[in-house]
Amino acid sequence: MPLVLYEVENGVATITLNLPSKLNPIARDLQVELRDTLARASEDKSVRAVVLTGAGKAFCVGADLSVIGTPEDGKTIGDQTAEWMQSLSHPIISGLHNFPVPVVCAVNGPAAGAGVGLALAGDVVLAARSAYFYLSFLPKLGLVPDLGCTWLLPRLVGSARAMGMALLDQRLSAEKAAQWGLIWDCIDDDLLLLEAQKTAQRLANLPAHAILEARKAFAASERHTLDEQLHYESERQRELLMKPTLAEGVEAFLQKRPAVFPGR
Repeated sequence: MPLVLYEVENGVATITLNLPSKLNPIARDLQVELRDTLARASEDKSVRAVVLTGAGKAFCVGADLSVIGTPEDGKTIGDQTAEWMQSLSHPIISGLHNFPVPVVCAVNGPAAGAGVGLALAGDVVLAARSAYFYLSFLPKLGLVPDLGCTWLLPRLVGSARAMGMALLDQRLSAEKAAQWGLIWDCIDDDLLLLEAQKTAQRLANLPAHAILEARKAFAASERHTLDEQLHYESERQRELLMKPTLAEGVEAFLQKRPAVFPGR
């Protein structure tokens, strides 16, 4: 049975972590399949948005601790884990943050440990009402949060809440995660996948370059002063106003119809 499922319908690729018996740990073999599946979606020009979710009761519970104590080739646990992270985990996370189409993460159950970093790698994150986010690294294992958690969390919820999540050994409910601004919305469990796919379909109808421009603009704001960002915005508009998507958008507005934008 594949560890990652892949299905495309109406331009939306649904990618499902498929190791439900272990609550979808981010095991090495699963990561290899996830990397390859993401590459497949990236290369498929018919795909205009992606939904990433988990099978069964969990989204992803982080590392598979049942195998972490058995390093290969005489390496230490530390050396082997760091090598796996740098060669496999990090490209997955950075790849999602730079994916050529919008990514919707549908957190269908617990996201724990490294699963939090994976869950938050989407452009839009939805979580089932029963889901929660849990940073088990430091209180349970004496480790720092990884897979981007220490970079993302302070930016999303502020340093005080990020530190509290790391230290206090508490689960953050999906409802509170939405209140804090960690995720976009909290959805009833039985409606989560439907809502995620509807959201992905809306994103798929955007101009193909829009998500890339939005990511770059918000990333630029992290390093710019207000005046620098104002200049950045005007320079991007200088180029974007010349694209055919503007003409289609204006024409659709005047004709009172939905705009139809080409794919990538």
